[in-house]
Amino acid sequence: QVQLVESGGGLVQPGGSLRLSCAASGSLFRLSVMGWYRQAPGKERELVAIITSGGNTNYADSLEGRFTISRDNAKNTVYLQMNSLKPEDTAVYYCDLKWGPRHFWGQGTQVTVSS
Repeated sequence: QVQLVESGGGLVQPGGSLRLSCAASGSLFRLSVMGWYRQAPGKERELVAIITSGGNTNYADSLEGRFTISRDNAKNTVYLQMNSLKPEDTAVYYCDLKWGPRHFWGQGTQVTVSS
């Protein structure tokens, strides 16, 4: 069974930065596609970024290059560096591990961008 634990969320002012981390248990991490999703109040969950086992990345167009996803297979951890944060980035951010057709989710970490 895979367990994902996110950390690094919090309250930040507009223009600030945060780095989210997601630590995975088990042996599937290095072979899996990892992703970050977010869900704002009253909205559907949306893709933020994904990274393949080989390190290829893909981002939501709306991010305008402000976020960077990375992974450390030795630590079973995926990161999301978020810069130039905006109030509209406020959401619960979820880590996702995709193994074949299956998805495993973390519990989420709250990011609030406000002055």
